Amino acid sequence: MSSSFRVKRSLGKLALLTIAAVAGTLTLAGCAGNGSKSARGDYKVEWVESQNASERVRFLVMHFTTINFDESLRALTLPSSAPVSSHYLVPENNDPSYPHPDLRVYQLVDESRRAWHAGPARWEDRDQINDQSIGIEIVNSAHCHPPVETSTEEIGEEICFFPEFDPEQMELVIALSQDILARYPDISPTRVVGHGDVVPERKIDPGPRFPWQQLAKAGISAWYEEEAVKRHMEYLKGNSSSDRDSIRRRFAQWLADYGYGIDPENASEEDITLYTRAFQYHFRPWKVDGEVDNHSRAILLALLEKYFPDKLSGYPDLQSTLLAELENPG
Repeated sequence: MSSSFRVKRSLGKLALLTIAAVAGTLTLAGCAGNGSKSARGDYKVEWVESQNASERVRFLVMHFTTINFDESLRALTLPSSAPVSSHYLVPENNDPSYPHPDLRVYQLVDESRRAWHAGPARWEDRDQINDQSIGIEIVNSAHCHPPVETSTEEIGEEICFFPEFDPEQMELVIALSQDILARYPDISPTRVVGHGDVVPERKIDPGPRFPWQQLAKAGISAWYEEEAVKRHMEYLKGNSSSDRDSIRRRFAQWLADYGYGIDPENASEEDITLYTRAFQYHFRPWKVDGEVDNHSRAILLALLEKYFPDKLSGYPDLQSTLLAELENPG
C-alpha cells in the first residue's frame, strides 16, 4: 500500500491517545484553577476557564461504504470531483483488497477537524452535522438498483441488497464508538445515528442489517423497551378514531420530538413517508414500508418515554390515565 494510505493511528493507539488527552485536560484544569500565565509569542496569556462552553462534537454518524476496502480508502482520502471523507474507516473480513491479516481501525481525519461525511443534514435543532459530528464508515457491500420504468407511468421500487455485517468488524465498531463516547459526553444515545436518519431523502445507510440493538446493549445507541411497546400498542388499538392524515401528521411531530429533522406542520405526504422509512430502517428493519402503522407508532412512543419522557405530556391524544401510569409505574 502506498505511503499516501498510511494509517494515522490504529485502535490500539486510541487508548494511549485518550490517556494523553485526559492528562492534558487535567493539566489545563490545574492551570485554570491556579490562574497561571503562559507566554505566547510576545504576549502573556492568563488562563481562566469559562463555564459557558460545550464540546464541538455532539453526534456520532454511522455509514456503510457499498464498496470494498481499497475503493473505500481511495474514495475517502484522495481528491475527486465530489470529495468525501470520514474520521474512521472500519474494514471487514474476507475482503481481498484488505492488506492485513487482522482487522484494524483506520483513522482518516483527526477528530478535531471537520470530515465531509454527512452533507446537508439535520438532527435535533442542528443542520450543520459535519461541523458537530464524528463519522464512521463501515465497509459493507450493500447496494441498491434504481427503479425500473414500466410501460405505464408507474415507476417500480428500487431493489436493494443488504449483506450481514461482519461480527468481528462490529466488535471494532463498538470498541471505537465506546472510546469516542468516553471523550465526548455530549453524544447521548439518541445522538448516535445513521446517515439515513439525518438525510433520509438521499441516504439509507447503514441499512436494515446494522445491529443497532447490539450497540444499545453496549451502551452506545438508543433502543426501546419491549414492555413499553406492548403497552403503547394496547393503548393505540383502543384509540383508532383519528383519520389517516391526522395520524401521520401526529407521527411526524413525534419524529421531530425524537430528533428527526422533519417539519411536522409543513411536511408533505412524501416527506412523512421518507422519514417514517428512515425510522423503520433504524428501529423496525424487518418491515420498512413508510406506513405509519400502530407498531411504528408504539415503538416511537416507547423511545420518547425512555429518552424524552417530559415530551409525552404535550400530546393531548394520550389519555391522562396512560400518562399517570408512565409517571408512576409502580
